[in-house]
Amino acid sequence: MPSIAIDHTVPDFTASATGGEFTLSALKGNKVVLYFYPKDNTPGCTTESLAFRDAYPAFKQAGAEIVGISRDSVRSHENFQRKLELPFVLVSDADETVCQLFDVVKMKKMYGKQVRGIERSTFLLDAQSVLRREWRGVKVPNHVDEVLAAVQAL
Repeated sequence: MPSIAIDHTVPDFTASATGGEFTLSALKGNKVVLYFYPKDNTPGCTTESLAFRDAYPAFKQAGAEIVGISRDSVRSHENFQRKLELPFVLVSDADETVCQLFDVVKMKKMYGKQVRGIERSTFLLDAQSVLRREWRGVKVPNHVDEVLAAVQAL
């Protein structure tokens, strides 16, 4: 299934999340940053989530909402969110519906073995849910600053 192309509208989706059901269309009128990450409570994902948390006021000021997405359960997300004091929603995509929409599940090497997992990726949607930027194979250092600059320029 091909992923959504730049300058195309992202189809609405609903998924389980911290705080209840999350529906993309509920954020219409806001820019939206969707960041896909491999797993709660792992070093890279913790660092990335803390960076988004720390920059959250600047994202809000620029008219953007942040949504974190992984295959972890809502319960795992709730613990991760509470532990890191994350002010934004974490979506549980255990069945990979949203991951498939954005084509972020890849074969990766972990400890020398091939495993299916989420490729760290971020997507920027404008206020009409049109995909404007994407970052795939993200390296955590300075990534959030780059995304914030793109949000501010949109």
